[in-house]
Parts: sequence; C-alpha cells; structure tokens
Amino acid sequence: MHATDVLSVDPIDPATTLLAAITSGLSVVREPRLVRARFEEELRTLVNARSVAVRDCAPDSVRRPDVISFDVPAAPWTVPARLEAVFESTRVVTESQLRTLSFGAQIASLLVQIECASGGGARLRRDDGAAPLIGSSTAIHAVRERIERVAMTDFTILIEGESGTGKELVARQIHDLSGRRKGPFVAVNCAAIVETLIEAELFGIEDRTATGVRGRRGKFESAHGGTLFLDEIADLSPAAQAKLLRAIQDLIVERVGGSAPRRIDTRIIVATNRPLSEMVDRGRFRLDLFYRLNGIDVQVPPLRLRRSDILELASYFLERYRTVRPLKLSIAASDALQAYGWPGNVRELERVIERAVALATTDSIGLEDLPPSMLAGHGDALLTAARDNDSMRACGSRYARLVLERCANNKRRACRELGISYHTLQGYLKFRPEKARPQKARP
Repeated sequence: MHATDVLSVDPIDPATTLLAAITSGLSVVREPRLVRARFEEELRTLVNARSVAVRDCAPDSVRRPDVISFDVPAAPWTVPARLEAVFESTRVVTESQLRTLSFGAQIASLLVQIECASGGGARLRRDDGAAPLIGSSTAIHAVRERIERVAMTDFTILIEGESGTGKELVARQIHDLSGRRKGPFVAVNCAAIVETLIEAELFGIEDRTATGVRGRRGKFESAHGGTLFLDEIADLSPAAQAKLLRAIQDLIVERVGGSAPRRIDTRIIVATNRPLSEMVDRGRFRLDLFYRLNGIDVQVPPLRLRRSDILELASYFLERYRTVRPLKLSIAASDALQAYGWPGNVRELERVIERAVALATTDSIGLEDLPPSMLAGHGDALLTAARDNDSMRACGSRYARLVLERCANNKRRACRELGISYHTLQGYLKFRPEKARPQKARP
C-alpha cells in the first residue's frame, strides 16, 4: 500500500512528541548518514515493523502488499524518495502507526536534505550487497558507538573479531563516515598475497625492474586520499611485518626497484581474526608493529554473543532475497537458529538463508530446510520430546543437557547460553525425564 497524501498529524499526538524527542537526541551526532540510520532504527522500533528505510525508488517500481510507503516531500534526488516500512503480512497496521510513519516521512525529508548538503551523494542506498550492521543488542550498539568516535579521526585502527563477523564491513563504515569518504577504499587480504610479491603488491614496482615487468602503483599509493584496509594482517611473515612497520610509521613508500621515496596520504585500518597480543606472546608477531597498530581497537563480537540479533539478521537476509522468493521463518526454525553456535558467524547465517531460499518446498522455512550440521542434537531433542509426549520440564531437561554437552560440560558457560541461573541449571540436570515418565499399564 502506498500513501500518496500525507495524513494530518495531531500536534499533541504521543507518537509525534516521541519522534521529536528522538530526532532532537540524535542531533548530537556529527555524521548525517549515521543520523538517518539511527532515525530509521528508532522509527522501526516505534511502529513495530520488520524494517524501516528511506529509499530512492523509480516511479514504476513494483509495490508489495506488505510494504507501506510514504513519499518523502521535497527530497533533493533525481528520482522519488520514499519512506518504506515492512510489516508482517498478517498484521493489521493501525491508524496511529500510519500517523507516526507519515510524520516520519517529513522528518526524513529534512535528514536527507542535510545529508545531501553535507556531500552525502545523490543516492540513498549503496547496492554493494554487504549487510549493514544489523542488530539491536547491546554488543552491536557498542560497536556502532565505537565506529562513530573513531571515524572522525585519521588514526590507525585495529579491528579484531572472528571470521565472518563483518570486520571489512566495519572498516567500510568507518571510511564512509570519515572525512575521506570521497577518496578510495582499498581492501587487501594479506593472507592471499604470495610472500615474494608482498612488497611489490603493497608498495608498487618500477618499470623495467625485471624483464617483462611493467611498473605499477602499490596498494598504499592506490589508497592515496582514502583508506587502506589490510585484512588478516596476522598472516604476514616477519619480513613483511618489518616492511609494513616503516610504511605505517612514516607514511612513506618506496617502489621495488625505485630510489625515490613517495609520501602518501592514506588512513590505515587493519583487521585480524586472531588476537595479536597472543601472537606477540608466542613470538609470531612483531611487538613494535603491534604497539603501532593497537592504539585504537574495535572488537567485533561473534554472533553467539549477540543471539538477540540472529532473527533480525535472518529477516534482513530474507528481505534481501524476497524478489527471488518470499519466505518466512517457522517457529521451530527460529528456535534452531537461536540455539546453534554459529562458528561461521554472520557469513554462515547468510549462507544458511540462501540455502533455504533455494531449497524450501513451502513458503515457510522449517527444520527440514536447514543444514543437518546445525541441527546436530537440536532436532533430535525436539523430535524425541514430541514423540515421547514429554512434559515441559522434561523437554527443558533434555535441552539443558544438550547445551551443556555443546559447552564441553562447562556449567557456567551453559548458564550464559541458556540465560538461566546456576541453581536452575542444576535443577534441570537432576531431573530425569525417563524416570518421570509414567509406566504403561500392563494388560
């Protein structure tokens, strides 16, 4: 549905008052694009929608029945801009929610005009396929706050986190929110560079240095005026670490085969999936380079430590692939997603959703549409409980034992995973479903 006319708004409407309070609180943020992102998240929570976004849409774009959209008045774009809210298809949207969204469209107009005036560009959404920092957990909020603070500086930044948590995404957002956003963002996977080519790859090589070799710029020069992102820096050899230290410290590079040093204006962001401090202790990473990189750090939490974001991320990926096939999660599949350990983090979750979109036989994703590896024990426990007509307490006891086994019998860790106290866990473990089940009467 599409609202062509802006609804009248009662100036004393509680939603209007709350939205005004939200936007006034966001005014302290210095980056206009970040203000809009926060505004969208706050509005989504306020109207209880699956997602809320300000988008630039072609006039003939297809409208979906589960999307309510309001034109953003006087938006300075070459194509119309809309405020779109996605709701569950079975939900009834109230008049109060419509008024709130209508007023939100007027606020969005102000925000996008400020963004445009600040050099935010002529498009509202980047279509590079990367998932934004989705989530409402305390952990992901802390990451957003950290990004805001460090983006406005030119200091070297160290991003630490497990594989698949989104370290490059964090680096891109730091770049996009910085004063260097109009410059290039150059990403380098250090683990993929052959040791003998690391110097030429990073610093460049002069023409005719060797037979058949053509001169070219290195990654440092390519990122001049922008940001250089060095991923998996822990995989660099000691010799490569020594060469990198001088470049980072002096911001001067010298091409292979050259004699003239070249000064560069490049911000450096590095990332690793292994704690550098531990590698220093084991003698695998240079201490002086570690001190040079560790001034400002951003810790990206693994998905298992932000479980409340799992379903929000799953909904985001389902929304992304809605044009391929509209699907929704069943209750059982939602429970399985939240119970899984996610060693591959957000990247693994995206692949799981892609698999379900391709293989699901109905319009709802069930347990049978999830990879067998992520149902190890979970599906068995649920099916056993259903088959044996277990009580709620018996089912809880089975699941508590399953989680305890997954946590290597570490009860404190299992309590954190289950969100219960140690005393409650002990009660579940003492309860034996097989002893509590009534015996069948003999004929």
